[in-house]
Formats: sequence, C-alpha cells, structure tokens
Amino acid sequence: MHVLLVLDHPYGLDAGGDVPHRRSLIVAMLDAARAGLDRAGHTHGTIDLAELDPVMTPDDLVAWRLRAEPRADVAALQQRLARADHLVLAFPLWWMSMPARTKGFLDRVLTPGFAFDEPVPGGRLHRRLHRLQGVTALVAMTTPSWLYSAWFGAPARRILDRGTFRLIGIPRVHWVAIDRSAQRGAASRQRALERVRRRFEALQPRAAQSVPALVSSS
Repeated sequence: MHVLLVLDHPYGLDAGGDVPHRRSLIVAMLDAARAGLDRAGHTHGTIDLAELDPVMTPDDLVAWRLRAEPRADVAALQQRLARADHLVLAFPLWWMSMPARTKGFLDRVLTPGFAFDEPVPGGRLHRRLHRLQGVTALVAMTTPSWLYSAWFGAPARRILDRGTFRLIGIPRVHWVAIDRSAQRGAASRQRALERVRRRFEALQPRAAQSVPALVSSS
C-alpha cells in the first residue's frame, strides 16, 4: 500500500523536534504517522507545501475550464497522487479551518479530467481517482474537539469530507486530531503522538478491512 502525505506548515519537514519557535506538533504527528507506516511495511512519500506555490493562477483556471494540460508543477503533484492508495493531509487548524496552502493544493490538483469528470455542467461528478481508497486529515488544534464540533460545526472536516472528497467519489475523510495542543505537557504530547503512530501502523487496504482503521480522535 502506498500512502502520500501532504504537509502544510510554514516551518516545513524539519520542525518535528523540540526547538523553540521552530517546532511544530503537526510535523511531529506526521513523523509519527510515517513511523507507523514503516512498521506496517507500507511505502510512503511526502509533499512539503511550504516549498510550493499554492496560488491558483489565471493559467491554472484556463486549464481547468478547457480541460487542458496543467502547469508542470501541478502535473507532477497529480502524478504522485495518482500513484497513492491513501492520502494524508497534515495541517494545523487555524481560525477553525485549514491553512491556505492546503486549500490551494485541493484547488489546483483536484481538476476535471484528473480527479473527476462532469458530464453535465452542475450535475453529478464522476470519480476518476479509482486507486485512491481513502483520505485522512491529520490535524493539530488548540480547540477542544467537542467544542470544535458542537459550537463551530467542524468546518474544515465538513469541507474536506462533504465539500470535496465525497463529491468526487471518496466516501469518507477520516479525522485524526490532537486537540488542546497548547495545554499539553511533554508526557501528554508523547502519548498522543504514540496513538497517531499506532493508528497508521494499523492502516490496511480497504479490500482487506470493512471497517476503516483510522477513526476520529478526541
């Protein structure tokens, strides 16, 4: 099974340690996820969005509308996604939603003719990413999970699930979060990271498992 992990954090992939003002819980979560995948014998690759341009340009939009060949950087991202059995989007929750680079990744990469077909304008979308079995959102958040759902309505979760991947035929986005991140001490943080590692170590292909291995985390 091949897993593609997409990181969205300004500090980049080297921020998983404990260096003040250069450390990121979401990068530590990504490292834990990769460790779990290694233990399970899965292959994986990582895209660091801090190194890429997230903005949809006029040329990108023209290519979208004309179903034309995208720019080379977008085509390269699409090729990597096309080879993935599972997609992981890793980001901190800011203002109750995903950061701009994650949204830009979705806008630029999930294009007609690649991620879906739209036979009738405004009608039902037809799935094209047939190899992709599932999507996981790996999230660090200061807000308690219950409050994020009950009061704010879990906007990022709804956007990724109902508003994006379910529309193109991926039935569910699994949400794995470490909440109350600013209130956790070192021991609590480490226990939460270990739970992330175990979840990804348990990840199995859909054909081999009827119940998703990754479920919501409180």
